[in-house]
Amino acid sequence: MAQFDLPLDELERYRPDIPEPDDLDAFWRQTLDAQEQHDVAAVFESAHNGLATIDTFDVTFAGYGGHPVRGWLQLPVTRSGPLPVVVEYLGYGSGRGAPHEKRLWADAGYAHFVMDTRGQGAETPDPDPATGDVAAPGFLTRGVLDPERSFYRRLYTDAVRAVAAARTHEAVDPTRTVVTGTSQGGGIALAAAGLVPDLVACMPDVPFLCHFPRATTITDMPPYAEVTTYVKLHREHAATVVRTLSYVDAATLARRANAPTLFSVGLMDRICPPSTVYAAFNHYGALRNVDQADKQIRAYPFNDHEGGGPTHETVKLEWLAKQLETSV
Repeated sequence: MAQFDLPLDELERYRPDIPEPDDLDAFWRQTLDAQEQHDVAAVFESAHNGLATIDTFDVTFAGYGGHPVRGWLQLPVTRSGPLPVVVEYLGYGSGRGAPHEKRLWADAGYAHFVMDTRGQGAETPDPDPATGDVAAPGFLTRGVLDPERSFYRRLYTDAVRAVAAARTHEAVDPTRTVVTGTSQGGGIALAAAGLVPDLVACMPDVPFLCHFPRATTITDMPPYAEVTTYVKLHREHAATVVRTLSYVDAATLARRANAPTLFSVGLMDRICPPSTVYAAFNHYGALRNVDQADKQIRAYPFNDHEGGGPTHETVKLEWLAKQLETSV
């Protein structure tokens, strides 16, 4: 393992032209407006977790198409008044797991909403309208010939609806909502930050789903390799694939974000190459004139896709506490 991407000084300046479709904003506005026919209808049922300091609620809410999406809401047992809520999205192939697996944010005194990922490993199925389409194994090329049928159109919509669901619980202060996630979860957090206008912070770690044109040519590691595998077999669809992915590129959606942000990146990351992360970071908030002082990125020079791990969790805890102090 070695640093294989651009040198750090070039990464810090790396702001490539990432083509976006002319109707990108209309596409997402129509997608999200169409979901308004389905009430988010979040249901919170008390769940046993074996923990003395955290209350857990088993959550079901209506995601894309009204499909039921599962989650956990974790709350500190000792609490007073509505709490800031951290909405967390999960890595590729991950489900929500058991309640005790994710307790950091509740232990720190926050409400913590963990969104299950449709079709990827736990209890939320994906009623997939692209089932009959040819795809490479995995999720990146599901529905890749039509943005309307893209898997990530559904998943990003779930992410927006998860924010709405979390905000309905009486223990949550809806005006202090934060999104975070690692890898795929980091990419989803960036998409959510671009689609939800009133978040107070976004904390993506080693984010996936960013700057597809470079990611799919600089690394042969999965999941990005799913795209190259598909196009290798279906050369005639290359331009169509590029177009569809441009609608769900988290680096592009991040340009629309307006919340302060803290990124992390591993400079030896072969799964989410550093230049793709810096592309998202350097474009973040560009259409909303986010102040440079509200954007931070922590680089871990000798780390791969694990990024900063527990060290960066400490950084996030300190950074978020400061953000919430200034947002009151």
